[in-house]
Amino acid sequence: MSDRTQANSTRHPTTQRSTTSTERSSFRIVPVEDARAVEQFIRVPWPIYTHDACWVPPLLLERKQHLSTHNPYFAHATTQLWIAYRNHQPVGRISAQIDHFHQERYQDLTGFWGMLEAHDDQDVFHALLQTAEQWLQEKGIRQARGPFNFSINQECGLLIHGLQTPPMVMMGHARPYYRQHVESHGYRKAKDLLAYSVDLDFEIPPIMQKAIRKAESSVTFRSLQRSDFKQELAIIRSIFEEAWSNNWGFIPFSDQEFAALGQELRWLVDDSFVQIAEVDGVPEAMLVAFPNVNEIIRDLNGRLFPIGWVKFLWRLKVSRPHTARVALMGVRKKYQGTPLGAVLAFGMIDTVRQAGRSWGIKQVELSWILEDNIGMNNMLKAIGCEPYKTYRIYEKSFTHTQETSR
Repeated sequence: MSDRTQANSTRHPTTQRSTTSTERSSFRIVPVEDARAVEQFIRVPWPIYTHDACWVPPLLLERKQHLSTHNPYFAHATTQLWIAYRNHQPVGRISAQIDHFHQERYQDLTGFWGMLEAHDDQDVFHALLQTAEQWLQEKGIRQARGPFNFSINQECGLLIHGLQTPPMVMMGHARPYYRQHVESHGYRKAKDLLAYSVDLDFEIPPIMQKAIRKAESSVTFRSLQRSDFKQELAIIRSIFEEAWSNNWGFIPFSDQEFAALGQELRWLVDDSFVQIAEVDGVPEAMLVAFPNVNEIIRDLNGRLFPIGWVKFLWRLKVSRPHTARVALMGVRKKYQGTPLGAVLAFGMIDTVRQAGRSWGIKQVELSWILEDNIGMNNMLKAIGCEPYKTYRIYEKSFTHTQETSR
């Protein structure tokens, strides 16, 4: 989609012709312009991760949906995809995008890149990043950040620590050389995102157990009420957007984006994995945990047909995954940094921990947490959580780069 005024266009978001085409003697960068190229773009990672036992092949059907006009992200963003070819074989890929929600909120002329995958070749990385940067600069962008696939509300950050374990649902993976090649192209750290892991036998600190008991007369924790799903979704969204509104890089979901997230909740998440904390009957905090779908699709090689659907449903509903991820959590601003706010957060974590145990969950990831979110980081460490993965957001100023090179 070219811009928000064209949001109703039916043109595929990746068919926009690019004026950028980087040629090299040994390879070329080609814009994605049709459905066949989209298929190739999706499949680029397979040979790159052939010898990486931790990589989880994404579901092809889900990736096609993500790159189609059905993805509501494209209603507020301008996007272009490219594939790097050597001897007619794909060896890398990248996206560049301008999020109009971000521009309206920050007015900082920042654009984004993502979906970056490539073999261990500095020239390929350089050409891919240069191509994305040139496209952004031609549209008036002064600074690039990445990786974002496609926004901060979706998968983001380059995995730089914790590559020795598989990624959780809706979290990324990377080869060890990615960091070196991105940084050698002039990118520097903008922000680190931390992923914590905890076994479900953790103990709530005694002082917090006492505070939770003391607050029992006014605080209640309840699961999702599926019979009133639309209203419940509105509550979750309201709390999330207030709680996160001052966080670095925050942009709100569109109505369509949050509705899509709601459909994932409806199909994948047990009611007890969604907790809403009420103070005197008023919803003031929420937590959403997802069963780790990556655990049950690792051996499907991206395919749900012909029998992948059967395996998927059996593993999700009957045998069940043994890991989960807390993906959304928020406490309204008036309680942030207060003893009652801590009660709400610890209480929700403890309640969903009990639900996880009944499901057979053994381990939970809490992600992602901004590195400078001191309150949340301290709270998680208090229950024995330790950060085991770090995802880095990089940035680069085009103006600074140009001035330095003169």
